[in-house]
Amino acid sequence: MRDYADACFRYLRATGLVEISQRGHSLSVMPEKRKEVKFLLKTIDRNPVFIDDEESYKEYLYDAHIPVLYSDDRDRLLKQILTVCGSKYDLSEKTLDQLKDILDIEIQKNKDDIVERQVRDLKEHKEYSDVMDMFQDIKENSLYDTPLMLEWNTWRAMTMLDGGEVKANLKLDDKGQPMSTAQGNMADIVCDYGDFGLSVEVTMQSGQRQYEMEDEPVVRHLAKLKKETGKRAYCLFIAPKINDSCIAYFYSLHTMNIAFYGGNSVVVPLELDVFINMVEQSYAAGYVPKPEQIESLFEYSLEQAKTAMDETEWYAKIKEKALNWL
Repeated sequence: MRDYADACFRYLRATGLVEISQRGHSLSVMPEKRKEVKFLLKTIDRNPVFIDDEESYKEYLYDAHIPVLYSDDRDRLLKQILTVCGSKYDLSEKTLDQLKDILDIEIQKNKDDIVERQVRDLKEHKEYSDVMDMFQDIKENSLYDTPLMLEWNTWRAMTMLDGGEVKANLKLDDKGQPMSTAQGNMADIVCDYGDFGLSVEVTMQSGQRQYEMEDEPVVRHLAKLKKETGKRAYCLFIAPKINDSCIAYFYSLHTMNIAFYGGNSVVVPLELDVFINMVEQSYAAGYVPKPEQIESLFEYSLEQAKTAMDETEWYAKIKEKALNWL
């Protein structure tokens, strides 16, 4: 039922008309979009149509010209553009489609500026308390769309944690708030540390379902990162609890030279509490950890996989290492 509710919320968020609160506890109509929402509520009939005629239903559903949107009117669209970016453009000769493109470009610029400010504040540790509080809410599963918020907050933590270039592949709304998780053909988060790369994968899945849903895609995304960058690369896999099957699988890949995956696949699974502890250590240290300190965890994991008796011993050692990574 939580998954179903999350899907409904994601459809609402995909319209770009609805935002979430900073802490992810509530949904509301964006103040800037209230005119658009009122227009839709006034002009769209809520009665179902074509419920007994499949062909007419499909024709209606796939018609790109309905419903009529607030921005389909030229005068209203001009007012929107002026609100967003002022009078920097000569709009008199622009077509409706060109005006819509201009509006989209300016909204994207504003969003980029917002995200840039977020990154700056994170690197200066201004959002440390909020990041840690949100992790607590995630652990209690008390947020709207917990999997999405885990992905977003982990990006925030990784940005705050170190000095690399950290990119989240999730989709953000016009205000830089998370809208939907990364697509299935890419890693959740990608970090560039100059000489090497790091993919970060997060999941709320647990038990056997975690292994069934996450094992192969995680390794495939890591192989894709290696191929695209031409650098050595590693993967950090984070979940509230790590399933034993995942531990065994990732352990085995450390020493298996599989050409399809670009050689050995160094995937380090960590429980969310351990990752939170790493962030706390970084904050307490009072300095930005160096890329070699990040890489040392994965190099240690590779070394221990070669000498450990089994996956249990290997996992215990990398967990201990992560708890003392600085």
